[in-house]
Amino acid sequence: MSETQPGTLENPASTGHYVRLDPQQGWRTVLNWVSAILISLVFLVAGLWKVTDPAGAAVRLAQARVPEQLSLAAALGFGIAETFGGVLLLVPRFRRWGSIITSLLLVAFMIFIGIHYNELRGAECSCFPWLKRAVGPGFFLSDGIMLLLAIAAGWWARNSDGLRPALVILGAVTVFAVVSYGVNLTRHTGTKAPETVKAEDGSVISLNKGKVFVYFFNPQCLHCLDAGRKLAALNWGDTRFVGVPTENPRFAGWFMGKAGLTGRGPVSPDLDVLKKVFPFDLPPAGVALQDGYEKGMLLQFEDQEPGATLKKLGFVY
Repeated sequence: MSETQPGTLENPASTGHYVRLDPQQGWRTVLNWVSAILISLVFLVAGLWKVTDPAGAAVRLAQARVPEQLSLAAALGFGIAETFGGVLLLVPRFRRWGSIITSLLLVAFMIFIGIHYNELRGAECSCFPWLKRAVGPGFFLSDGIMLLLAIAAGWWARNSDGLRPALVILGAVTVFAVVSYGVNLTRHTGTKAPETVKAEDGSVISLNKGKVFVYFFNPQCLHCLDAGRKLAALNWGDTRFVGVPTENPRFAGWFMGKAGLTGRGPVSPDLDVLKKVFPFDLPPAGVALQDGYEKGMLLQFEDQEPGATLKKLGFVY
């Protein structure tokens, strides 16, 4: 057997030829896989959250200055794109395409936040349901790191090919998103409300008779305050109104007065009881009840909403 030289492997066919190994290829492969897995997890979690809870994601996007009339479509569109990009990153054949998709999404998101930086500075970023980040210099640093990971995942990847199977993956993700959206729509129809909840003064508020609108608000949320003022301007007729603070209940009375809702109805501290039955992500949110059953979940509070929906339901005039 002939002696091999350092950095070479003897040809398995013993032809006397040697294959020279690239000592850098090993760490490049490791870096490529680590980067791909890390950034894929980020995008899969973010994308699957949006497609499985599009209404909650739409609320967060609206709070991040996405026009509310476009927020639901944006939640579904971004959710599909993020999930699709995350899946492609895990498949070596499609990894470079996944790198391009996720890199473009990150750049677009950073540009959008940069445009609205003065409005959003200090506010919680609405990108991921599990990662709490405030908009500021650190936000761009963390997104920059994710962008570097996305680029590294594609830099040393093979050229992508196989458009048809990639489109099949996109179709599967889209079908999943549409089905999930349909399930969410049916989930917010006809749910039985608790018979009663408690009021601040200890009295009992009945929810099982007539029309009742329950408004969930954070007393320190300006968006909730604007939404409350819009609700105060509506003609409620015989619909009863119940306010439910999601945080700092000691400020609930001040909030009701500031919004012009004082006298409109009682305030209940039973957030946990109600939110367990009518889940939502962030306030403002509302639920319209008819004889103890849900008629509609309201998560949009800009432009003509929620007045347009409440009129369709017959809760305001």
